[in-house]
Amino acid sequence: MKDRIINFGLKDVARLSGAIVFLVIIYVFVRGQISGGAGDPTFLILAAVIGGYMAMNIGANDVANNVGPAVGSKALTMTGAILIAVVMEASGALIAGGDVVSTIKKGIIDPAYFGDDVQSFIWAMTAALLAAAIWLNVATAIGAPVSTTHSIVGGVLGAGIAAGGWGIANWDTVQQIVASWVISPVMGGVIAATFLYIIKRTVLDQRDLLTAARKTVPFLVAIMGWAFTTYLILKGVKKLVKVDFLTALGLGFVMAVAVFFIVRILVKNAAVKMQQSHASVDRLFLIPLIVSAALLSFAHGANDVANAIGPLAAINEAVFSGAIASEASIPLWVMLVGALGIAVGLALYGPKLIKTVGSEITELDMSRAFCVALAAAITVIIASQLGLPVSSTHIAVGGIFGVGFLREVLNSSYNEAVAKIKRRLADAEDPHVDEAFVERFDAAPMTEKRNMLRELKRKAVAEQLTWSERRDFKKAYKAKLVERSMLYKIVAAWIITVPLTGLFAAGLYFMLRGIMVV
Repeated sequence: MKDRIINFGLKDVARLSGAIVFLVIIYVFVRGQISGGAGDPTFLILAAVIGGYMAMNIGANDVANNVGPAVGSKALTMTGAILIAVVMEASGALIAGGDVVSTIKKGIIDPAYFGDDVQSFIWAMTAALLAAAIWLNVATAIGAPVSTTHSIVGGVLGAGIAAGGWGIANWDTVQQIVASWVISPVMGGVIAATFLYIIKRTVLDQRDLLTAARKTVPFLVAIMGWAFTTYLILKGVKKLVKVDFLTALGLGFVMAVAVFFIVRILVKNAAVKMQQSHASVDRLFLIPLIVSAALLSFAHGANDVANAIGPLAAINEAVFSGAIASEASIPLWVMLVGALGIAVGLALYGPKLIKTVGSEITELDMSRAFCVALAAAITVIIASQLGLPVSSTHIAVGGIFGVGFLREVLNSSYNEAVAKIKRRLADAEDPHVDEAFVERFDAAPMTEKRNMLRELKRKAVAEQLTWSERRDFKKAYKAKLVERSMLYKIVAAWIITVPLTGLFAAGLYFMLRGIMVV
């Protein structure tokens, strides 16, 4: 036990040392980059270090949603997932992160309220960035996956109100963000559960699993190809090439057709060596899961790097131009801070949240993880076209809860239920329940099991079971497959993210202003 405590402590010290070294490198690098420039670089250097800290926390917390399901289902090892995510997140940020970034995330405050007070704007953005980063750090420490977008939104909102008053906020946008706390997880959960239900009914509940898989799996993977191609075009490369929705959808369909024929051949060849088992069918989703984890990470790097570098780019613009801009160009060094920060944070602290998302909410196999990944892409596409504000974190976690709750509905304790009714019918010397019945039940596919149980239950009711026995039957028939404590913790963290970071950012703004004015 003592050795384990010592090892745990050494690992923590090593991670912390790595994080500190990265921030020191940012400090030295940025100081060298901006030396001799116009304006006072003090706050820009400070903001760069805070931006790197924010980026590390994005990597530690947010990236888990992209690779967690693949790790939880054992499609990827933890090391493999981190390597893929590090490469793809950094590539997405550097290749498709764009040349211009919105400095006021989601347009939640009006920068005109700052007037010509550039210094107050710089203090506000610094406070917002630091508040969001600290909250993400805390959330990661307690194992709660939260929205990095909502974190920075809360920070900007709180610091903005502290600097410019209540009128600075765009309250319609704030209301939409609050609505997304419900919209995102519900959409993700419903879509993921729907695809899992389709897989169970069309493949896993069938007697001939291999024949069912050969018919259904190519269509499912083709849908994923369609969704991810469209998603990647709209969210991953939109800053490189301007493509409208219909064009992206059309290109996605072309990819889906190609994927369908390729996968159909692959599944047909694989079926020759496969066994009639759920485990064999489950492995058909292995490659799609790995590809989806890589693509989700690329798109995430392209989009969410702005949560770390948006305020930093705004401060950089304000320092060197002396003006407040709603959009700012991104110097290469700013993008490097964001891209490398995400990669470093993921490598050092990512495993904790990856484990939480992948295995501590509900048990995931590859087919369930496939449904979660597919739901993430489809939900973002639908929401973006409807103008609905959604969070990728909420979507992914909602998808995991969705498949977990569906399992609770569909998966029941068949053996325990049969045992209870069998004992009752056996007492009455019922000729329908014997060893042959039990053997037939064990060998039957899920749909036949359900019919057999219904018939036994009908007979048991006809035998006038007591209320206690009926209650026991119901309790045996249901199984809790979602960790309730995780549900409550995550929902609570989601609800407090915006107000908490807002209050914290406001306090930091007043503290910075007090220090600098004095």
